[in-house]
Amino acid sequence: MTADQTDDRDRTRDRDVDAASGSTDEADDCDAFTLADFHEASQRAGRPVLTAAAVARALERSHEDVNGGLEALAERGDLERLSVATDPVVWYPSELEDLTDRERVVVFPKRREIVVDRPDQFTRAQLSQFAHLADGNGDSGYRYVVRPEDVWAAPHDTFEALRRTIRQALGQREERLEEWIESQWDRARQFRLVTHEDGYTVLEATSPEVMGNVARQKLDEEHVHAPISETEDWVREGSEAAIKRILYEAGYPVQDQRDLESGEDLEIDLQVSLRPYQRTWVDRFEEAGEGVFVGPPGSGKTIAAMGAMARVEGETLVLVPSRDLARQWADAIVEHTSLGPAQVGQYHGGQKNVRPVTITTYQIAGMDRHRSLFDDRQWGLVVFDECQHVPSDVYRRSTHLQSRHRLGLSASPIREDDRQTEIFTLVGPPIGTDWQALFDAGFVAEPELEIRYVPWGDDEQQNAYGSAEGRERYRIAAENRGKVPEIRYLLAAHPESTALVFVDYLDQGRDLAAALDVPFLSGETPHHERRRLLESFRRGDRDVLVISRVGDEGIDLPAADLAIVASGLGGSRRQGTQRVGRTMRPVGGALVYVLATRGTREEDFARRQLQHLGRKGVTVRERSVDPDERARGADEGDDTAADDADPGEESSVSE
Repeated sequence: MTADQTDDRDRTRDRDVDAASGSTDEADDCDAFTLADFHEASQRAGRPVLTAAAVARALERSHEDVNGGLEALAERGDLERLSVATDPVVWYPSELEDLTDRERVVVFPKRREIVVDRPDQFTRAQLSQFAHLADGNGDSGYRYVVRPEDVWAAPHDTFEALRRTIRQALGQREERLEEWIESQWDRARQFRLVTHEDGYTVLEATSPEVMGNVARQKLDEEHVHAPISETEDWVREGSEAAIKRILYEAGYPVQDQRDLESGEDLEIDLQVSLRPYQRTWVDRFEEAGEGVFVGPPGSGKTIAAMGAMARVEGETLVLVPSRDLARQWADAIVEHTSLGPAQVGQYHGGQKNVRPVTITTYQIAGMDRHRSLFDDRQWGLVVFDECQHVPSDVYRRSTHLQSRHRLGLSASPIREDDRQTEIFTLVGPPIGTDWQALFDAGFVAEPELEIRYVPWGDDEQQNAYGSAEGRERYRIAAENRGKVPEIRYLLAAHPESTALVFVDYLDQGRDLAAALDVPFLSGETPHHERRRLLESFRRGDRDVLVISRVGDEGIDLPAADLAIVASGLGGSRRQGTQRVGRTMRPVGGALVYVLATRGTREEDFARRQLQHLGRKGVTVRERSVDPDERARGADEGDDTAADDADPGEESSVSE
């Protein structure tokens, strides 16, 4: 979209907003009943055409008030009336006649939800600035939820600028929603951490009331020494992160405005061009000074992080989960920036070099005997790769390292222990682009996902499952020997594909590798052997690898055309995202098959893993495997692809 087109679009949106608002008197008349109220009633009733009585029942309001509101909306042209034989009048939205040809935005202020059919790129870009995409499906629309953290992280200097973005996105004024958003905007500006002229940290509040009723109720002597004034508390050294987390959870994010050291200047030029959405990420990070880049695997978060390094131009510490990732980061920085090998160091079990840009592991950074090396150096930027681990007790010690700029990277900032809010309090607010937008723009290829329900391979395992309990039941189902012929079948159905087969259990991995006559890569595989196997896979010398949990993250797996999940980590949404992400790339298609033993808890675990991706816009199918039908097809010489050869019943994953 050109600048002129954008200006025209803005002017058109502004005219639509003004037209929707009408005069002051008209707005006052309609405050009691809006088009959003009609849509709310329509959704509750399950149909778009309603009588006044049906609207009144759905909204639990008086017939008289509702009828007056319907008349006013009809006068404005938002509703149409139609007389029918069985009732004096029925009402329906004026836009109902051309819904298939135009964008439609429906707002539910009470639930703070926005449902959009056929949104264009402009609308989605505007919505992403203050709302979270909860469900994305190009066929049936998009559901956005406005959460407090979305408002807190909105990239605007004033609420008036944010209000303009809201009205441009919605095409109308929604006073109740705007009032709630403004209240959250104000909450995000009640507290800040600043540096006192004597060098210690002070927690400041905007008023004595908010300091007394919130901060001094939530914090104790572990966090602050003593009050300095009615609106200021002297902060204990090292408790800054805890204070930010506690007040964040209380609904009051703290603005960190301390005078942190930025370290030595380091000139960095990025040698590759950022995609438009990556530039937006970097711009928002530069404005806030902290944040978490959230995007699907393959969206280029590492390259965007190097773009952030180039903006900061300060000495940088990169924290990663493993030595393999440390090496990959070092190679990527040398390849994609103006820095040379002598300026990039690694500090871990393999080598210990602290340089202007240093990559180390979370474990090393959190160990007391190494901490002083990193504490003594003044970093301009600290990067937390795979930052979904930061809330864990082992990893969070690394967040005590202080820097003027903090950046996290994650494809899946979710945790099964519900501590994901700590990611954003310890590192920074989320910055990202919805997955469906990247799929639609062609930046990342959308994989095809299918859950395949496999029968038991033999009675022995099935009987053992029936008598087992707890995690042992899940393990038996995961290691179902009936999955071996299914994996052989899928590999044979896609003979030109490069494939990764994921397992959770080492014994299962070894057995599968032996059955398929392919290598098994696990945590027990020596680092030099890992590199050799992965390089041979990248070159195309090998087309199949069996991989344990070590492949979920911590190593840079080459992209594959086909991923087969033979067993998963009890339905972890994060693990499902990571494994599916191994097939995401800018071009080409990819297939992901998740195998689950039919009639066991593994079915529920598989659905749980993939529903999370379904809500991000990825299409997920289900299929029940019938080995007898497949065998008959093979006897008849049917060598069609798996999607056509398997006659099992197919459906989509339900929400």
